[in-house]
Amino acid sequence: MRRENVSNRPSSQFLSILAVVAAVLCSPSDAYAAAQAKLALIATGFDHPDYVAVAPGERQLLFVVEQTGQIQVLHNDVKLATPFLDIRDIVSFGGERGLLSLAFAPDYPTSRRFYVAFTNKNGNVEVDEFQRSAASRTRAARGSRRILLVIPHPGAANHNGGQLQFGPDGYLYISVGDGGNVDPRGEAARDLHRLLGKILRIDPTPADGKPYGIPPDNPYVGTGNREEIYAYGLRNPWRFSFSGNRIAIGDVGQDTQEEVDFLLVADAKGANFGWPQYEGKRFYDKTRPGPDKPTFPMFVYPHTASRCAVIGGYVMHDANLPALDGRYLYADFCTGAIRSFIPDIVGQKALDDRPLGIRVPRLSSFGLGFNNVVYVIQRSGDLSRLAPP
Repeated sequence: MRRENVSNRPSSQFLSILAVVAAVLCSPSDAYAAAQAKLALIATGFDHPDYVAVAPGERQLLFVVEQTGQIQVLHNDVKLATPFLDIRDIVSFGGERGLLSLAFAPDYPTSRRFYVAFTNKNGNVEVDEFQRSAASRTRAARGSRRILLVIPHPGAANHNGGQLQFGPDGYLYISVGDGGNVDPRGEAARDLHRLLGKILRIDPTPADGKPYGIPPDNPYVGTGNREEIYAYGLRNPWRFSFSGNRIAIGDVGQDTQEEVDFLLVADAKGANFGWPQYEGKRFYDKTRPGPDKPTFPMFVYPHTASRCAVIGGYVMHDANLPALDGRYLYADFCTGAIRSFIPDIVGQKALDDRPLGIRVPRLSSFGLGFNNVVYVIQRSGDLSRLAPP
């Protein structure tokens, strides 16, 4: 056997140079994706997690929503033994039903108020208010429950929506699905007398003897339509987010297209996003237009390559991930592939859509933390964050 000449072996420095050359020679999208971010696991073992959030003034705490009906809390990334809130006894869980999201009031440090959206035991979409315990930062006061809004959701268990977010104006925005597999499909989304298939906007504090108030500049105040409605014509807006004065809505499609509606919050006022007349930018049912002309999505992608349902995300502003700054992050539930594009508000175009090179099986939601850190939740039980590569 011929003995190897050790002096002819490539040096470690030479191998490093070869690795850099290989990265340059690979496809441009792959090389770019490899340089953007990686996934850093924080905790695991959650029960069907579907949302993650932080509370104003609580920089050491992270709250993970479990679809089964509990909210777990992490202190400095360590999961505590006792949940922040347990409402499994009033939550209907299974399929797309369950505890769907939470939002903390902007004045949470003093009011201790927060809000949850869930499907109740009758299958209806419900929004409730709770308060944090006065004695503990990591426990909610279960007895503080106050029912704000119950939205009838008859006939089907899917398309509940369920995102809660406080907008830049301080009001609470609520996404609601169109009612699911009912006939005629999507009809409620274009009906301004019903709250299904909408983005709602309310003042969650009691007013005029009612559990919540209506912002006076909501588009349908005084028209005889439901005054909670801010925008309509949505199929299943599972996740939406704000970036300054802009709103991004990931609306799950029907047969062929997924869409992201990205526009100024002011332009979303009274907007009809097209469903069920349109699916994305294509006709779905020409015979069922909305009361107003449709506002078409900024971005659509087809049900090709096993893609099936958009998971809306956030505009990136994490200083540790400069390659993603200003890009809108989203994913697809079936493939788990995370991608991003540059939103052009003026031209209503999505520019430079490309992959991150990260796939997360059963990715159910993103979450935004302090310092604009973006979290990723897997329905299988893992919580991660996007970190520098």
